[in-house]
Amino acid sequence: MGKEDKRRHFTREFKRNAAELVTEKGMPVGKVARELDVHPNLLHLWRRSLLKEGDKAFVGKGHARPEGAEIKRHRKELEKVKEERDILKKALAFFPRQSK
Repeated sequence: MGKEDKRRHFTREFKRNAAELVTEKGMPVGKVARELDVHPNLLHLWRRSLLKEGDKAFVGKGHARPEGAEIKRHRKELEKVKEERDILKKALAFFPRQSK
C-alpha cells in the first residue's frame, strides 16, 4: 500500500480569510489558529505573505508568479544560446584558418 499524504491543503480563500482575521480584524494569532485548527506559525506565514504580496499572494500549487515564469523562460533561452555558442566554438576548430 502507498503512503497517504497527511498534509492538509488549504484554498487560497481560506488562507486569505485567515490572514485577514489577524491583519484587518486585529484578532490574536493564537486564538485564530486554535479556532481554525492550524499551527500559529503557518498563520504567521500566511499573514506575511498577504502583507507582502497582497492580491498576488497564494497563487497555488504549480502556478508560477508571472515574474517567476519570465525568469524561467529567460534562463531556458540563455541555456539554449550557450549550447549554440559552444557548438559554434567546436565547429571553428574543424575549419582551417585562412591567412591573407
